[in-house]
Order: sequence, then structure tokens, then C-alpha cells
Amino acid sequence: MIIIKTREEIELMRESALVVSKTLGEVAKAIKPGVSTLELDKIAEECIRDQGAIPGFLGLYDFPNTLCMSPNSQVVHGIPNSTPLEEGDIISVDCGAIKNGFYGDHAYTFAVGEIDAEIEKLLQVTKDSLYIGIAELKKGNRVGDVGFAIQKYCEDYGYGVVRELVGHGIGRKMHEDPEMPNYGKRGRGKKLVDGMVVAIEPMINLGTQRIKQHRDGWTITTLDGKPSAHFEHDVAIVDGKPELLSTFAYIYEALGITSNEEDAFRQVPLAL
Repeated sequence: MIIIKTREEIELMRESALVVSKTLGEVAKAIKPGVSTLELDKIAEECIRDQGAIPGFLGLYDFPNTLCMSPNSQVVHGIPNSTPLEEGDIISVDCGAIKNGFYGDHAYTFAVGEIDAEIEKLLQVTKDSLYIGIAELKKGNRVGDVGFAIQKYCEDYGYGVVRELVGHGIGRKMHEDPEMPNYGKRGRGKKLVDGMVVAIEPMINLGTQRIKQHRDGWTITTLDGKPSAHFEHDVAIVDGKPELLSTFAYIYEALGITSNEEDAFRQVPLAL
């Protein structure tokens, strides 16, 4: 069952999403060769708690940490460890937080130092596909319209679109209806209406779409060992249009990046 949110609830969810956004900004400042994902996990937990929120992943389904940290061929759900990041790595950082009784949940894939041009292109295309999907999240469309847009864009570049892992509704629970696949057919799936809030999160592989789960019960990697990218935003449908609740602005501020990519999806101005 899809749980429709009121305007007031959507604004509370914006606060939850921005806790995550600010936390990812702090993590961005610390990502460099030699830093372990456990160190980054500690930074994230402290940042979330300093904002009066609770880590959303810690203990969820018995997950042991605050962040899902997935380097290189890991797609999602990687468990932080003491292995240092290396020059040329990429690392997906997925973060969740609970504030006002609502979850925020979004993700960004970072380059660690200089990365290969081929992998840099994968990151850019995956992030672009996120916004292409968000543009389809409007009243009267269907879930399949969002997935189709993401799938076509990424497959046109020859990339693999993961099937087994999907985006989701979000609210007082981390995972609510509807599921938001990154593939689909136009005009299929549940109809999009005002008050829906979802997490859209393309998971795109440089090679095959196929994946495997490891014995720890969490870590997911590409079957061919090639890199995977993952970007995620929380988005509401307000007045028939997509409204971003999360932002990459804190990440960009930390990394010295200028971007207007979010402007088309923000009716409420972002105050940093």
C-alpha cells in the first residue's frame, strides 16, 4: 500500500533527507587515499547524531554500521572495514537517518583521487540517469515511465542496469511501496500521484547487469568484477511535479564543484 504524505509530512521528510545530505558532505571532505571506510562510518554516525537524528541503517535488518560503503565492483550494501581506500578507487556511500519519525536515504559514488576516464564516464552517466528518472516522477505518469527512462539512457551507453535491486517508497519506514525499478516499460506500473515520496537510485554496472551476493549476507558485487556506480535522491511529488528533498550541494561544496543540476526539481529554495 502506498502511503501518501501531507505537505507537513513532506517538509518533515525534507529535514530528514537534509540530515543525510549534510552527513554525505562531511564524508566527502574525508574521502582520500589511505582512509578506511570504518573511519568514514564513524564520521557519519557522529554527524547524524550531532544533528539530533538517529542513524537509519544501524541495526536495520541487523545491518552493523551507519553507512553502506561499496567500493569498485561492489554495487551496494558493502560493510565498512579497516581496508584503506586507494588512489583510483570509486566508493558508493549510502546513508540513512531518522528525524521527526521519518527516514532520509540517499547515496553518492565518489572518486578517490584520480580515476580512469572510462570509470569517470560511468559515474557521470549514472548520475545523469538519476535526474532523467526524476524528471518522469510526475502526477499521471507511472512507475514504469521512471524505470524506462533510466534503463534506456544507461543501456544506450552499453552499461548493465541491475534488476534485483530497486528504489523504493520512503516515509516512517525505510522501505515502503512502491518499488521503483531502474528498468521498465512506459505506461506500466502504479500511477504516480501527489504526496508520494520515493527514493530513486540507479545502480549501473560498467559491464554485465548480473550480480552476486556474498556470504556475509550483505555485500553485492558485479558478476564480472567490473565497477558499479550508485546515486540516490529522495523525491516527493508536489503539485504534480517532482520536488527534491535531498541534495548533493553539501558534497559539491566540499569538493569545489559548481552545478545547477538540481534547480529544475526544486520548488522550495535550498538554504545551505
